[in-house]
Amino acid sequence: MTEDGATSTAVGYIGLGNMGAPMARRLLDRPGTLVVCDARAEALEPFTAAGAVAAATPAEVAAQTTVISVTVLDDAQVRDVVTGPDGILTTARPGTVVAVHSTVSDVTATELAETCRVAGVDLVDAPVSGGAPGAQQGRLAVMVGGSDDAFEAVREPFGHFADLVVHAGPVGAGTRMKLARNLLHFVSFTAACEAQRLAEATGLDIRALGKVVRHTDAITGGAGAIMLRDTTAAVATDDPWFPILSHVRNLGEKDLALALDLGERADVDLPLAIRALTDLGPGLGVGTGPLAEHSAHRKENV
Repeated sequence: MTEDGATSTAVGYIGLGNMGAPMARRLLDRPGTLVVCDARAEALEPFTAAGAVAAATPAEVAAQTTVISVTVLDDAQVRDVVTGPDGILTTARPGTVVAVHSTVSDVTATELAETCRVAGVDLVDAPVSGGAPGAQQGRLAVMVGGSDDAFEAVREPFGHFADLVVHAGPVGAGTRMKLARNLLHFVSFTAACEAQRLAEATGLDIRALGKVVRHTDAITGGAGAIMLRDTTAAVATDDPWFPILSHVRNLGEKDLALALDLGERADVDLPLAIRALTDLGPGLGVGTGPLAEHSAHRKENV
């Protein structure tokens, strides 16, 4: 029972690896039963010592809980945990909600959700962002794809390991949001590598550059700072966003042009910067600015 007298939902956690263990650990302080399952006995020991109940199979987890988190390696393991011979669906009661935190294909999520629906079970895809540090601190972002009722069922337990729980849409939407988020993440890593090459070639300390990037991104919000509109369509000239985004484009084109000039003098290839110079304005919805147009015209006449 909770302090207000309500019964707390029993929660299961399957998969206690690098991400699953810190996420499940945050649930130990939650009122109610925590049932844990992992193929490795040593992974279970810290949890049972802290009061959790160990289960030998996903089926045993489902027999004791109505909200079950799954953090395993890949699509095949997720399918086995949910539909295998010792899987969740062999014992799950109608109304159970299964949350898949593993980053799998959105097709896998929608197919499994349909299989679960036949058994009266809701499956949500609920990938997370923030890494192991975010899990340890209870500061993950969780992107949930599923029905309104399923989202309501998971929001409270998820709040123990996340400080942002977003309902992305129907099943599959959580995974699609995670893939879009990680596209930005790893493209940004590639851009960071390009910036390091330019810095190193021009005699700079790239560790000092890293300090500056981390410092200023913490203030400005990094690339996420421009993700405030509800559409990627072109911005009308009388829209309040037009002067703001045009200003961003103009600053960006100026600095990209200067960086490309520096790269040319240092003989460093900067393909992402070249692409960014021509794509920044259209991407922001305000069209190319004079510097990008001048650059394109100059190339046409080389």
